[in-house]
Amino acid sequence: MAHRVVHAGPWPSGRLDLTDVEVAVRDHPVAAVGPFFDDSRHSAVMVALRQGLDGAEVLLTKRSVHLSSHRGEISFPGGRLDPEETFEDAARREAHEEVALDPAAVRVLGRLDPLNTLVSRSYIVPVVGALDDSEVAVGPASTEVERVMWVPLGELTRPDTYREERWGRFGAEHPIFFFELDDETVWGATARVLHQLLSAILGPPQPAG
Repeated sequence: MAHRVVHAGPWPSGRLDLTDVEVAVRDHPVAAVGPFFDDSRHSAVMVALRQGLDGAEVLLTKRSVHLSSHRGEISFPGGRLDPEETFEDAARREAHEEVALDPAAVRVLGRLDPLNTLVSRSYIVPVVGALDDSEVAVGPASTEVERVMWVPLGELTRPDTYREERWGRFGAEHPIFFFELDDETVWGATARVLHQLLSAILGPPQPAG
């Protein structure tokens, strides 16, 4: 599969506070994206944020290296919906099961655009939630989770952190986003959600040059 790097400039770097996120998510027009497949797995992820010393921080997890799929990757807490469950309910439940996040501590701000994944045939709705108490405890609560991280959004806008590549074959390309943290690489669906969140707050990154 061929791929090429798109030379895009970063977002404006600097501090982003939880109030910036709240305004952006509240004003975000959610795209009417439906499932690509009749048998798509309806899933939700919890994009949990809190106000930290360096501004708004987003909760990310590192998946266990012992899992059969997506092992060792950076992700949001999330998973498939149970029968009669809303996306918001599923996101809260999965966050509780994976990182012991108290569902009552999460104030739902809204949703981002749904994502479709082709390999797992998943239809994923990102639910954005705020933790008004920055001291709410979280940690690995499942064998699926190896590590829990709070990452400042401002860190994602640092120079040389974000890049975009175009992957495809036979002339059909699609964008793949990457965030190079100090000790982890975020890509795939998780990077797509982060890209969407930052673009909602700051606008899309502009082409370099």
